[in-house]
Amino acid sequence: MIRVLLVDDQPLIRSGFRALLDLECDIEVVAEAADGEEGLALIKEHLPDVALIDIQMPVMDGIEATRRLAADPALSGVRVVMLTNYGMDEYVFDALRAGAAGFLVKDIVPEDLLHSVRVAARGDALLAPSITRKLIHRYLTQPLPTTGAALKELTSREREAVALAARGLSNNQIADHMVISPMTAKTHINRAMTKLHARDRAQLVVFAYESGLVAPPSR
Repeated sequence: MIRVLLVDDQPLIRSGFRALLDLECDIEVVAEAADGEEGLALIKEHLPDVALIDIQMPVMDGIEATRRLAADPALSGVRVVMLTNYGMDEYVFDALRAGAAGFLVKDIVPEDLLHSVRVAARGDALLAPSITRKLIHRYLTQPLPTTGAALKELTSREREAVALAARGLSNNQIADHMVISPMTAKTHINRAMTKLHARDRAQLVVFAYESGLVAPPSR
């Protein structure tokens, strides 16, 4: 059973998401909160698998709540999916750096929301297609400072695996590309995350672009 906690200051949004999620036999909504501070307290109490957290809320916004959650070792098993009405690229970077596993806009269709919750619960990164386009556009127009020195921490195979993960490949696809087993591919990714202090694959994507390991496609 995937345990989900909803954090959004709009009651209608929370009730709509809850009604949708509660219809699924493998998903359970364990609690709701109206702001980041209340949400963080409930997350500590319930330890959900996935927290759906709005970006803009009173008292404490979603990015600050995510940042505090990611800094707490006791909450390392909680995967955060950020929600917003806007999908603005500056929020994408703030959310991923804070420790979010994914970023979705609220106009997502129901089946995609359900899929996203399951993907996040598995520990995989996810971004809505519109968000991915903004992410790439940001790197094309406003490159961020590189962190190439951090690449020295990785072996050549780990760098290859991270680059493939940044392009959206799953562990099985990485294994096929590198001609290794899926377990070995997963090991390369996990070791890279440990060396780079990345919370999850989403942060590996940020590292891959900022370090220059992966270049945005030319237009």
